Order: sequence, then C-alpha cells, then structure tokens
Amino acid sequence: MYEHILVPIDGSGQAAKGLHEAIKLAISHQGHIRLVHVLDRAPLASADLSGSRFDVLFERLREDGQQLLARAEDCVRKAGVPVDAKLVDATGGDPGEFIGQEASTWPADVIVCGTHGRRGLMRAIMGSEAEEIVRQSPVPVLMVPGCAALDAATVR
Repeated sequence: MYEHILVPIDGSGQAAKGLHEAIKLAISHQGHIRLVHVLDRAPLASADLSGSRFDVLFERLREDGQQLLARAEDCVRKAGVPVDAKLVDATGGDPGEFIGQEASTWPADVIVCGTHGRRGLMRAIMGSEAEEIVRQSPVPVLMVPGCAALDAATVR
C-alpha cells in the first residue's frame, strides 16, 4: 500500500519524529523511503549579504544539508529499510511546493511529515511548513506531531 514513502527532513526534533514514524511504516509495508531536504534561499535573500558572502553561506547550507541527509540515510539503513536521499534547491518557490513536486515525480504513495503543531498566534507568526506541504501534496500526508522531549540528535 505505502511502498514509496517521502520524508522531508530539516534537522529538527519534529522531523526526526516523522522519520522514525516513516521507518515503522516502511517496515510494516515493505516500503522504500526517500528523504528530501529543501534548501530554502529566502532567509538568505533577506540578509544583507554581498554576492561572494551569499555564495559561501549558501554552499555551507548545502554541505550541512548533505550531511543531514547522510545521517538520516544511515538511520534508515540501520533499520533495514531501503532508502535514497535528495537535496532540493528551493530557488523561487516555497519549500512545500518543492516537496509536492517531488512527491509527484518520484512518485510517492504518502508523505510522512513531522510538525510542531503550533496554533493561534504562534502559527501566524512562525508559519506552517507542514500545512503548506498538505496544500501542495498530490498524495496523502501523515502528520506526526513533535514533542519537545525528542532529541534531534537521533538523526544528526
């Protein structure tokens, strides 16, 4: 049923919790996990950075993203689940849009996504990447609520 499981990761405890839930789902459905880390340039564009400083900082973000994916891949492999990973550059769009596109082109059967579960004013201030993924997704999305006690180091 859920053979192709797409898991967006960002290094947060919420994403780690989503990854662990995806691993359980993959084991029970003999599935394959694709990890996706989206490089979002928007926060860098708002900073006062010259061209070369922007390039250096963006390259560092790219390296960090690749290392995050490698650690998460290792975690999934140790569980005995087939896995691959993709680093996506979100130039000119919302990260949720790129996750939806990846779900279509791979093709995913489900997206498993950790979420902060913010509501009210905090959601309005911080936004909701998970909500944007739900809006953009062509497939079902399993939202896994995070918890403050989860240590993000499990996939670091």
